[in-house]
Amino acid sequence: MLDLKFIREHPGTVKHAIAVKGVNLDLDELLRIDRELVELRQRVEALQTERNANAKLVPKATPEERPHLIQKGKDLAEDIKALEPQLRAHEDQLRQLLLRVPNIPHPSVPVGQDDSENVELRREGQLPEFAFPPLDHVELLERQGWSDPERVARVSGSRSYLLKGDAVLLEMAVLMFALDFLRGRGLTPLSTTALVRPETLVGSGHFPGGEDQVYKIEGDELMLAGTAEVPVNSLYAGEQLSYEELPLAFAAISAAFRSEAGSAGRDVRGLIRVHEFRKVEQYVMTRADEAEALRWFGAILENAEALLRALELPYRVVQNCTGDMGAGKVLMYDIETWVPSEGKYRETHSCSYLGDWQARRTGLRYRDEHGKLVYAHTLNNTGIATPRILVPLLENHQQADGTIRVPEALRPYLGGREVLGVPVRAAAAEAKSPRNK
Repeated sequence: MLDLKFIREHPGTVKHAIAVKGVNLDLDELLRIDRELVELRQRVEALQTERNANAKLVPKATPEERPHLIQKGKDLAEDIKALEPQLRAHEDQLRQLLLRVPNIPHPSVPVGQDDSENVELRREGQLPEFAFPPLDHVELLERQGWSDPERVARVSGSRSYLLKGDAVLLEMAVLMFALDFLRGRGLTPLSTTALVRPETLVGSGHFPGGEDQVYKIEGDELMLAGTAEVPVNSLYAGEQLSYEELPLAFAAISAAFRSEAGSAGRDVRGLIRVHEFRKVEQYVMTRADEAEALRWFGAILENAEALLRALELPYRVVQNCTGDMGAGKVLMYDIETWVPSEGKYRETHSCSYLGDWQARRTGLRYRDEHGKLVYAHTLNNTGIATPRILVPLLENHQQADGTIRVPEALRPYLGGREVLGVPVRAAAAEAKSPRNK
């Protein structure tokens, strides 16, 4: 959430953010409830002051005056009690509305409605050129016997996946490589559960608004998070850290779960959009200094790009427009990796800077160099997410005989193997195929 004082003093700026981010919120209603709440508090405080003053008169009052003063004290107490429900109702209303107030986008953010208006910043890597008709990742997995979509669908329903054999080892290799790589760049590895309390999803900003994307554990006050950002963001909730303790930078691995509500019919085939996956998330808590935070933004973005370069995957970096960056983001870049079978880049990483928006929700503060309590700033970025990254990894590194070339960076995690799989098609015959001429 934003500082209420800032909202009161800059309503035009906040209304602009609401408009360009497409948030359903009436700021005038919020400000009205805020004014009414201020008035209610003033009335309650005035009555409490009067009651306290009256109470001080009772011991000094004459026998004739005392009953009147006692009754007046009771009447004042009743007046205060009568206002308290209104006070609590206004406080609850205001908090719910404040939770919907979006963050102010960075001046560099392009205005747009959705991802079609994101701005490409650069392209990196060489697109593969195949001397044979390339297969998509589903065909590659099936030909190698590395997946069993029909059986897992019977067990777990649609948007589930099952990997077998070398594909499992490849997935684990990618995750371990990402953890080792990020640890080498100064991030602390962290393994965390996906089970979280509802308030952590409020703290991260996924609630209110994203309830339909989250699985709830029936009969328990727990939910399944879609990213390690959620539990890590609340690890220090309500705490007061010292100036020296920041920044805190983690490479957090966890399972992740998303219901994918609203995506019916989209990416139902293969590994792009599944309900359960594994993810290594970069998460940073830093001091309330935008320049320092933006340096971290650049650092974790570079970490993600370096991982893709090490995996020898072509990609592009895009800046998200206002309508595609989420309510809490100040700045957001996506990394999209090349998928040969689709002839386009697909989003595999997101890098976000949220200012103090999350820290205000969780109550994460620290004492600055002057001893003043201030809210920390937070950032997050995908390190790697599987199985989605396996889509470009398999497709870009496929060979004519259907085997997969292992990028050099992954070989130490696969016993030094340079190739995965067995030949499943005649390379020469495919190379002569009319489709390839």
